[in-house]
Amino acid sequence: MTIVLIAVVAYLAAALLLFRAVSGDRAVPSRAWLAPALAGVLLHGGYHLGVAWRTAGGPDMHFFSALSLVSLGMAAMTTAVGARGRMAALGVFAFPLAAALLALYHWRGHAPSPTLDWRLQLHAWLALLAYATLAIAALLAVMLWVQERALRRREFHAWLRALPPLTELETLLFRTIAVGFALLTLTLLTGVLFVEDFLSQHLVHKSVLSVLSWLVFGGLLLGRWRYGWRGIRAVHWTLTAMALLLLAFFGSKFVLELVLGHA
Repeated sequence: MTIVLIAVVAYLAAALLLFRAVSGDRAVPSRAWLAPALAGVLLHGGYHLGVAWRTAGGPDMHFFSALSLVSLGMAAMTTAVGARGRMAALGVFAFPLAAALLALYHWRGHAPSPTLDWRLQLHAWLALLAYATLAIAALLAVMLWVQERALRRREFHAWLRALPPLTELETLLFRTIAVGFALLTLTLLTGVLFVEDFLSQHLVHKSVLSVLSWLVFGGLLLGRWRYGWRGIRAVHWTLTAMALLLLAFFGSKFVLELVLGHA
C-alpha cells in the first residue's frame, strides 16, 4: 500500500507542477516535474514486479492490471519525451491517469494469470506496448485538435505557449503512430503464430476489431505519405482507430472477465 500511495502522490505532484507551468504562460516548463514523474514511474513498475514475484502463476494480465500496465507505459514515454521540451504538457493527462489506474488495480486486488510460455508472453507484452504507444498518439491527436481549434477561433490562450508548434506536434503524432503501428503489426503476427484455437478462447471479436484498427492506422499512414493528410482528418482517423483498439482489448476483457466471469 505504501508504494502505491507514494507513486500516486508522485504522479499527482508531477501533474500539478506541469499544470502550473502550462497555465503560467511558460513556453517550456521547468524540469521540477521530472523527479516526481520518474519516481512515480519507477514505483509503479516496481509494484507490478513485486506482485508478479509474490503470486503464483504468470504475471497478472487481467483487466485492471492491463489498464495499469498500459498507463505505466504511457507515463514512462511521457517522462522520456517530455524531458526534452514542450511535450511535457502530455503529463497533465498521462500522470493523473496512471495514478488513478494504479490505485484502481491495487484496490481491486491481484489475480495471477495461468503460466504462459515465452511466445504468448511476448505477444501479450507487445500488445500492451502497442496500446500504450497508440494511446499516446491519441493524446497527441487531441492536443492537435485543441490547438487547431483555438487558432482558428483566434483564441490565443496562455497555455498554447506550452504546446509545440502545429507542424512539430503533427510530425510527432505521425512518428508515434508509425511506431505504434509497427508494434501492433508484430502483435497481430505473434497472435497468428502463437495463439491456438481462437474460438475456444473467445478471441474472434477481439481479433476482428484489432485488424480493423490496424487497417485504419495503416490507411492513415498511407494517406499521410501519399496525399499529405494532416490536421483534423488525421485527428479523426487516429481517434477512430484508437476507439476500435480499446474495444478490441479492454472492451473484450471487460465483458469476458467482469460481466461473464471468465478468467
